[in-house]
Amino acid sequence: MSYAAKTVFAFGVYMLGQGIILFFIPNLLLGMVGLPLANEVWVRVLGIAVTVLGFFYIMAARADFAPFFRWTLVSRTFQLVAFAGLVATGLASPIVLAFAGIEFLSGVWTFFALRQSSAA
Repeated sequence: MSYAAKTVFAFGVYMLGQGIILFFIPNLLLGMVGLPLANEVWVRVLGIAVTVLGFFYIMAARADFAPFFRWTLVSRTFQLVAFAGLVATGLASPIVLAFAGIEFLSGVWTFFALRQSSAA
């Protein structure tokens, strides 16, 4: 597994963990980000979606699928911008930027890992 694949694998495990928490104990994460606690099914559906995305990250990493790694750079940057927009408009608490920051910084990690592998 390349270094870039390892960064994507690690992020996939992080997403898998988030998805499982959202599915089984969603109010733990909702409370952390200042969102109202929820008993509706939507938050568990989100947990399933995040778990599936985590699975895709892990499988792409195991296949060392570099095009996927590059695609995630765009999506992880978009998430930071989108979350910042939600905070700026007052629709979300600033704490959501911590989650977006983790996404973005892991994308930066992947970016440098990809650059390192292309320079070798």
